[in-house]
Amino acid sequence: MKVRADDNMEVLVFEDDLSIVQMLTLFLERNNYRVRSAQRVYDGMCMLTDKTPNLIIMDWMLPDSTGVEAIRQIRKDSKYNTIPIIMLTAKTTEEDAIHGLNNGADDYVTKPFSSRELLARIQANLRRLSDSDELIVHQELKINTAAHEVTVNDEDINLGPTEYKLLKFFMSKPGRVFSRDRLLDDVWGGSKYIDERTVDVHIRRLRAKLEPFGYADYIRTIRGAGYIFSDPN
Repeated sequence: MKVRADDNMEVLVFEDDLSIVQMLTLFLERNNYRVRSAQRVYDGMCMLTDKTPNLIIMDWMLPDSTGVEAIRQIRKDSKYNTIPIIMLTAKTTEEDAIHGLNNGADDYVTKPFSSRELLARIQANLRRLSDSDELIVHQELKINTAAHEVTVNDEDINLGPTEYKLLKFFMSKPGRVFSRDRLLDDVWGGSKYIDERTVDVHIRRLRAKLEPFGYADYIRTIRGAGYIFSDPN
């Protein structure tokens, strides 16, 4: 399904700079998105609980907390794991970006920013989400992408958002070897703030989550080539 703005997509903006809020609201509404905004994490979390948005734009520095801490709170509830979160921040270092992405953000845009680029990032994140309405099965390991659930013999596996996206990508294309660069492009959207070391870290985390269920060895390392999802024998 192709995501269209006229599908009544709603964006929830956590941002305390009113000039940015006004600009984003005007621009996104002109592109047929509905917008709600909060200047504090507390208020934004109340809005999130009241009604789930299609996408979140998150500032880093907010009066009562940080955007990173807000993302951690959001990702603790599995029903919010599928919501794309784009960090919009003045923090421009690679370390800051990696910190945000590793704590649950899906994308990272630095201020000052191009409205057209941000719109393209919003559309790309929503498109990746909407392409996942199916059940993916490998033996007893199952992904219900509509419900964002991973199970083995009907027992839930609690994965973080990046681990989930990695497993979904692998299980959608079993038996194929993927380089780290390819995984960066397809799972992280080619973010310039993510390097190959981060891919390896998330692979290790995913294997650790799958280990108690007997599926860690299904994600195999192919020396000099990358990773493959296949039966270990």
